[in-house]
Amino acid sequence: MGSLAASDNSQSLVVAEVRALAGPAAALDPRLIDAAVRAWSDNTKRAFVSDLTLWAEWCRQRHIAPDNATPELVAAWIRVLGRTADGDEVKLQREWKQRSPATIARYLVHIGMAYRMGGLTDPTAEPLVKLELKAMRRARGTRQRQARGIRFKGEVADLDGPASGVCLAHLIKACRRDWLGLRDAALIRTAYDTACRRSELVSIRVDHIEGDGAGGGALYIPSSKTDAEGQGAYAYLSPATMKAIRDWKKDGDIREGPLFRRVECHADGSVRCVGNAALHPNSITLIYRRLIRDAYAKGLLGEISETRFEKLLKEISSHSIRVGVAQDNFAAGEGLPAIMQAYRWRDPATVMRYGARLATQSGAAARLAKRFTS
Repeated sequence: MGSLAASDNSQSLVVAEVRALAGPAAALDPRLIDAAVRAWSDNTKRAFVSDLTLWAEWCRQRHIAPDNATPELVAAWIRVLGRTADGDEVKLQREWKQRSPATIARYLVHIGMAYRMGGLTDPTAEPLVKLELKAMRRARGTRQRQARGIRFKGEVADLDGPASGVCLAHLIKACRRDWLGLRDAALIRTAYDTACRRSELVSIRVDHIEGDGAGGGALYIPSSKTDAEGQGAYAYLSPATMKAIRDWKKDGDIREGPLFRRVECHADGSVRCVGNAALHPNSITLIYRRLIRDAYAKGLLGEISETRFEKLLKEISSHSIRVGVAQDNFAAGEGLPAIMQAYRWRDPATVMRYGARLATQSGAAARLAKRFTS
């Protein structure tokens, strides 16, 4: 019943946004809307609604009704968002946050879909828009900002050597010895073993985890960003991670339901209780950054200036451990197919991008330079 209600609500939101764009007299395409609602993930639906809201604001500022939008209006938006505007458009850039080429391309996909759902001509499909997007990419480049990886022992070439800087080993040491610390330790260990995305981490339930009889275990992941059909997948959990999960479950009296929950704290920072609801996906980045701050305060990160530390914090996201896992696998000599299979990647370019920075330290050029300078 709850799932049905959620589906109805999603469809209502999509219909409302398309209706607002197309106007009350438009003949909406119910089949296209229904198919989209069933095919899209919750994140895609939220992005669709958010992107249409931004487009409506742009149209309002330009004093043009969305249903009368032209390719020229779309092209101007691309220039403003991509910081390639000139003339009178330059002053508009102060009112709009700069977006990456990938984000702008996503906006155009959703906006174009909304026009087609509303039975209107799609202004994003015109050659002018496609060429403006290509020109912006050429001017800006398409390299996406990558989250800083959190590797197990940090940016080290020798995986058997001591830990250094911001790394999982130091974050584990920084965890408190109360409910909050037990939850955090189990969370980051699970994130590292499985390379789960934030949505996958907060969706883990107690019954998704099984022991393997040898100290380790397996996590069942019912669905993910790259598994829209819900076929499910399994990820390995190390003995250390299984122990951390058991400690968290025992102390938090968690027997069923969501595994990673919010821990309520008093004003002085001491813990008050363990909640019943799962963590929100947005909390994952905040937890990682808090643990890094704790590690810094305890002197675990070594010599680092406050300015450099604050810059480093901004580079951390919920994706940082996933990036670090890929980098550690490359450092350990694992091949691309094995990494993709173990951690549920479908795009080899993404994995290779994560390992690109590491390649400068351990690739052929680095080995040759080391040989001639040793």
